[in-house]
Amino acid sequence: MLMNDETLSRAADTLRAWALDEDLKARVLAHPEAAAVAKRAALRYIAGEDAASALRLLEANADRGHRWSIELVGESVRDARVADEQTAEFIDLARRISESDQTATISLDLSHIGSVVSPELGLRNGLTLAQAARDAGTSLMISAEGSDRTDLVLSIYEQIADAFPETGITLQARLHRTPADLDRVLDRPGPIRVVKGAFLESTEVAYPRDSAPMTAAYISMVTRLVGSGHRVNVATHDANLVAALEGALGDDLRQPHVEFEMLQGLGTELLDDLRRRGLATREYLVYGPEWWLYVLNRIAEHPERVIEAIADIGPIALLA
Repeated sequence: MLMNDETLSRAADTLRAWALDEDLKARVLAHPEAAAVAKRAALRYIAGEDAASALRLLEANADRGHRWSIELVGESVRDARVADEQTAEFIDLARRISESDQTATISLDLSHIGSVVSPELGLRNGLTLAQAARDAGTSLMISAEGSDRTDLVLSIYEQIADAFPETGITLQARLHRTPADLDRVLDRPGPIRVVKGAFLESTEVAYPRDSAPMTAAYISMVTRLVGSGHRVNVATHDANLVAALEGALGDDLRQPHVEFEMLQGLGTELLDDLRRRGLATREYLVYGPEWWLYVLNRIAEHPERVIEAIADIGPIALLA
């Protein structure tokens, strides 16, 4: 039986709620058998649990011709000691990139390095990472978080970008506030990554995912950025949206300040096809043990991926 749009939408919202349920995450990952099952589903979307795994995957895929981004996945750290430890892990990633034959930008959530402990801690660690990235010959791309954190993210980003103007920022097309945020960040030279937005949001603050208004907002943002000459990462795995952008902008998408970006395990064939046709492309690799929110949000984007997850898990014994 085919599921209707309403059922799929409810399933997606449930997955996003699970993604944000830190108690559920702790209980699943504390159970060895449950954690092992969940990890088998996660491996479609993550390179492994350490930086070496991500760099091995990058090396193995270097001949595909893409640019690269790498993230040590994690979010919502509420302990200053842990935030500092995770910052040290990112610094080690920068060092490894500098020693590699390949290069990659470093992506991160500011809440992973302490912004929800205090804005001061998030800024301090962000500046430290921006310096480490510059020393490694690369730069940072700051990810979007839930709408309740957007002001915090933008404030810290602006302060980092004052010292490291190469730093990039991510905006969510589906948030009603984003056109004003775009006006704000266009004053900075760093790349702007445009995403749909994967978080569970109310209709008061965001368009429904994949609705006509959201699609129109996405195309409008990209059109403005492409026309402005500002560096833009068009981050989507939606083949229909990519086709609409190509129809609207044509060869303008081949300009040097424009690139398409897709996550590991999603849109692989589409990204490779864009590269073969001469467009600039970037693949985003993710690694680390704190993959819970990231993976559930990836599945929630298209709840049909639950079937892929079951296939990836394979036969298992009943959990005790």
